[in-house]
Amino acid sequence: MKLVKRLRRDAVSGALAGLAGGVVFGVAMGLVGTLPSVAQIVRSNSPAIGFALHMIIAAIIGAGFGLLVANQQLRAGETLFWGLIYGTFWWFLGAQTLLPILAGRPLAWDLAGAEQLFPSLIGHLFYGGVTAVVFVALRRGVVVPPQPRLGPLLRGLSAGLMVAGALYLLAGAALNPLVVIGALAGAGYPLLFGTVREKSGPALVRGTVYGFLIWVLELTVGPLLAGAAPSWSHDAAAAAVHNLPPSVLLGAGIAVVFGWLGALARGLFVDDIRTVHREAPGGWGLRALGSGALAGLAGGVVFTAVLAVVGALPRVAQIMGSQAPPAGLVVNLIIALVIGVTYALMFRRSSFDLVSGVGWGACYGFFWWVLGPLTLLPALTGVTPRWDPAAIANAFPALVGLLAYGAALGSTYYLLEARANPWWVTRNQAETDRVLAQRSQTLGSAPALWGLTVLIALTIPLLAAS
Repeated sequence: MKLVKRLRRDAVSGALAGLAGGVVFGVAMGLVGTLPSVAQIVRSNSPAIGFALHMIIAAIIGAGFGLLVANQQLRAGETLFWGLIYGTFWWFLGAQTLLPILAGRPLAWDLAGAEQLFPSLIGHLFYGGVTAVVFVALRRGVVVPPQPRLGPLLRGLSAGLMVAGALYLLAGAALNPLVVIGALAGAGYPLLFGTVREKSGPALVRGTVYGFLIWVLELTVGPLLAGAAPSWSHDAAAAAVHNLPPSVLLGAGIAVVFGWLGALARGLFVDDIRTVHREAPGGWGLRALGSGALAGLAGGVVFTAVLAVVGALPRVAQIMGSQAPPAGLVVNLIIALVIGVTYALMFRRSSFDLVSGVGWGACYGFFWWVLGPLTLLPALTGVTPRWDPAAIANAFPALVGLLAYGAALGSTYYLLEARANPWWVTRNQAETDRVLAQRSQTLGSAPALWGLTVLIALTIPLLAAS
């Protein structure tokens, strides 16, 4: 009976949250002017029937979301990512598949169909995000959110300004908008995700998705403040795609720097015996560096094969003033080794099976596509980084290569790290710690972050193809 009561409560809370998400989705799509004709399912053109049917569907889908995430860690920031990936799933299953079938139209699983439905993709992201936040509020009985502490707000604000300043120095981006967006995004980070401690690697992936959300909000809030409709059309989003890479870097940088500032404050002002290390830093550091270097080389072989196929090794060789493919091979393997070492330092003990290793590694590979070929590679070859559609399209082969590199890096590092069995930790204790950490990661937002990173990667060619 308790199980039935809990499932009923989760379904009802999800349905109510889905109704809230459905209202936001309907209003937003109405402003854009591409409200889907849901009434066609019942062979009607009545707006009233279409709206009623839309809200019924939103409630049903919301109930499914409530049952799906009922056992997750119900923090607004964590559940938000599950809502986003859930909304994306229903864009594929609903707007692209079920709606055409039920309306008697042929399926359009091609690039043109995806471009036409791009506004609906952003609308589904908003539906999922609103549904997730409202669901958490209903389940936790939150009516008025707690007042944020001043310390985390100042830390987030400082992180946003620092990262925005670094991007300005690196790429010469427009200072005033970047500073304003950085300050707002930095202050919003602790409001959304709290001050939960996490490793730099998972924080970076979280920040990468956060940067994508910043870009989506730029497409939405900016036009609304100017009295126009949100820029959700494919053409409008493609015209603004040059803002996506700096937004991703901004979000990732804010998440990492926010964590570093917190660790610095705790190290200087807090004496917490729970932070005492079981092992001297030199011991685990050397093992992590060695494993990261080997994993980086393993991924570098995969990445080099992709670059050789597309003929991009001469461009990589320009970093050392050459255009010879062998020089590009050497440079690429060195870069792969360095990235592997940084992966080991940031994602140490974050992978608990091969799937999580591939997930974290692929996400890290995507981040390095934005930071490397789109940003650092032009800067190191004496060219100001350009994030326009042409530059993004030219760097698309590197995106494929770095996703493959990241998957190989993460899986190899997991296999190397899994061999470690410190003598001072009993097998039972080590297994207990591993299971608890894995459960915390699974019940958190890690799987949703992996899926959302793949979504962002799939969005890149869709926008840069114009």
